[in-house]
Amino acid sequence: MKFLDLAKVHIRSGAGGNGCASFRREKYIEFGGPDGGDGGRGGDVWAEAVEGLNTLIDFRYQQHFFAANGRPGQGSQKTGASGDDIVLRVPVGTEILDEDQETVIADLTRVGERVLLAKGGNGGWGNLHFKTSTNQAPRRANPGQPGVERTIWLRLKLIADVGLLGMPNAGKSTFLAATSNARPKIADYPFTTLHPNLGVVGVDGVEFVIADIPGLIAGAHEGHGLGDRFLGHVERCAVLLHLVDGTADDVAADYRTIIEELVAYGGHLVEKPRVTVLNKIDALDEDERVARKAALEAETGGPVLVMSGVSGEGVTEVLRALRARIDADRLRHANADQEPEQWSP
Repeated sequence: MKFLDLAKVHIRSGAGGNGCASFRREKYIEFGGPDGGDGGRGGDVWAEAVEGLNTLIDFRYQQHFFAANGRPGQGSQKTGASGDDIVLRVPVGTEILDEDQETVIADLTRVGERVLLAKGGNGGWGNLHFKTSTNQAPRRANPGQPGVERTIWLRLKLIADVGLLGMPNAGKSTFLAATSNARPKIADYPFTTLHPNLGVVGVDGVEFVIADIPGLIAGAHEGHGLGDRFLGHVERCAVLLHLVDGTADDVAADYRTIIEELVAYGGHLVEKPRVTVLNKIDALDEDERVARKAALEAETGGPVLVMSGVSGEGVTEVLRALRARIDADRLRHANADQEPEQWSP
């Protein structure tokens, strides 16, 4: 199944049914009076976050979603049937944007969340509604209200605990494959990863989700390489795992490149907790490890872990550091969700 994280969709709610202008016609009833029923209500268009989806690929093959119109009213005070609603089933983590791709209509982050995108039109009144003491035989009825038609964008941001960052060939996919059952493509050329991958990782009996995104290069915010649009998939992560290729000529320059791209991307991504790791240490001797770790610590101003995704050296320590950051983030959110106790004398 192909991965798609952005889709343009055209929606339209149903129009309301027309009201009916009718009169009661029965034998031996001389003044039956008006009995026209109301039109039915048009169907709504909803979006709902569901389980089991992690891509918007379904919206590549169908971009138009139209709810049913309401049925017109009939005589004998019969109200028309309402039109059926239509529901867009989207993955958890989907943002719904207006046509300008900037205005956020809704952000569906939990299973079962629903949002009304287009409300159906009301049905028109039949002539029974217009009967008065001075107008006992009205011959007018209202038409139904039209539906709402609009264009929206669906943008998927994956729900993960950890986001992997790094230059192309920094070893992100190798790390994900070594620590989870995910099987991303691994090769010895840049931009092997063309779309995000998710993997479930476990350490000390606790599991969490890691998202691997395509590598960044200098100028990614200007469209160089694969661009920086995949950074949206790590915006929701509790912690970022920044892998630096230990075999690179200048590890400090590679680190700065990623940080500069995070700053250019904007938002609070650069302020997220990060764990910086010097990767591929299996290809370095002891002196090179010490020198490059020291250079990276001088650039980051904080501790740097060392690891090899191929040999497994240092992987457990990295996972434990990530778990500690995730637990701290979950505790912070739990405290924020708790309501303050009511004071009483």
